[in-house]
Amino acid sequence: MSRPWLAWVGWLPLLAALGLPACGGSGAHEAAPRASCASGSAWDGTACRPYARRLEERAPTPFVEDGRPVSLEVVLFQPLAPGPYPTVLFHHGSTGNGSDPTLFRRTYTNEAIAQFFTARGFLVAFPQRRGRGQSDGLYDEGFTPDRSGYSCLQGPALAGFERALQDVDAALAWVAGRSDVVASRLVSAGQSRGGALAVAHAGLRPDRFLGAVNFVGGWLGEGCVDAVAVNRSAFLRGALFERPSLWLYGDNDSFYSLAHSRGGFEAFLAAGGQGSFRTYSRAPGLNGHFIIDEPALWTADLDAYLRQVDQD
Repeated sequence: MSRPWLAWVGWLPLLAALGLPACGGSGAHEAAPRASCASGSAWDGTACRPYARRLEERAPTPFVEDGRPVSLEVVLFQPLAPGPYPTVLFHHGSTGNGSDPTLFRRTYTNEAIAQFFTARGFLVAFPQRRGRGQSDGLYDEGFTPDRSGYSCLQGPALAGFERALQDVDAALAWVAGRSDVVASRLVSAGQSRGGALAVAHAGLRPDRFLGAVNFVGGWLGEGCVDAVAVNRSAFLRGALFERPSLWLYGDNDSFYSLAHSRGGFEAFLAAGGQGSFRTYSRAPGLNGHFIIDEPALWTADLDAYLRQVDQD
């Protein structure tokens, strides 16, 4: 069920109190008890058991900054069974409002996503875009002139989106060339800003992907004056993808109301895109922007989608 604009506006005081932005969707996670198992392992009731091999690699790119070549950090979760593997390219979101540079250097992975896909035989690649994690280069995805935070204006926001799209395309070229990857069975996916990139990238390279999975995607949070124009522009880039896509959103999202997100999806369909839009409700008081961390909500839908696209 979608919420009216005024219901979403009611989040703004809370966002301010928490130090969260009214524009710029976040790729961060809610505070939660930290699992005691190492990355790539999960608790089976008696002990931590590995579910994947975690690899940290460097992807070369065509970019040069300050006279030096730029490479991207890519974290891989490789199934324990022998490969090669169908592969998911999973893209991270932003860093809240972009005002804390220490967050830029946090490498993003998601254990729920890694465990879900590796259990189904997929290798999962988490590329870190320029200036994020341990990747080289400047993080420059649409900042204000003084770089105090993300810009809410269409010009710099879309310029930042284009830069990010170049990064994910460079990551694709490297991932698809790996000997442990089945290059004909790739899925584009991501969360928040990464979800918008996943859809757009499938439109940019429609012959490379079986499908596109968008977790709570958008480039600018709904509180930004240019959010509708920017987010729809990003999603319309994906309309050239002729296969089905899957859009997963949560009610009570602090960045995007369901009405806003559904509007972007409907614009995507009107432009010729194909897909389905699924919504989920978390427990009362929990932020719907973080449905990614509750696989019980979306596992059945994502399983059905993967069966569909792998058979088309």
